[in-house]
Amino acid sequence: MGLELIPEEVRGRYRVEDRDHACAILATDFSKEFEDLCNCLSAFSLKRSAILTPGGGRSPIPREIDGFLGGLGWESKSFDIDIRVDKKAIPIPTHKIDNFKNRVGVEVEWNNKTEFYDRDLNNFRLLRELRVLSVGVIITRLTELQHLFDELGKGDSYGNSTTHWDKLMPKVDGGAAGGCPLLLVGMGRACYDPSS
Repeated sequence: MGLELIPEEVRGRYRVEDRDHACAILATDFSKEFEDLCNCLSAFSLKRSAILTPGGGRSPIPREIDGFLGGLGWESKSFDIDIRVDKKAIPIPTHKIDNFKNRVGVEVEWNNKTEFYDRDLNNFRLLRELRVLSVGVIITRLTELQHLFDELGKGDSYGNSTTHWDKLMPKVDGGAAGGCPLLLVGMGRACYDPSS
């Protein structure tokens, strides 16, 4: 079992990769969360108007995904973790996960600095080791979208040094998430709606 568990319509619109049996774990042990995620990806379209919206704060693109999942009971989640050494608490900082539900975490990286991938993957690794996260999901843009941004006159707002697929995969393949199962989703031109 693997990527074929994802509906064909979703696989046709996104580039999807699986590490450490993430799809099988989601479909088997977290079927409701898997359904939520597939429904979110099916409903999403990359709107021209959202690409053209000026920057500053969280873009309409991740906000749309966050809003869809939030409507299904997912929430932004921080973890308060510390270990004790000789009865002294030592805090273990973790980063807030964009969307979390029942041991599944989803991060949406649209146009951030590539260090955000390091943060997300390390966070997934740590939370997996602490047995509070079973699967990490990263949704990001495919590198191919740079041509679209250039066509729309927004190429300078996006760049090679920001979060996109070709920056993510070397970090994943280099083991940045440790043994945390990962579902990686890239949105590209197949998601684009030029009329919206």
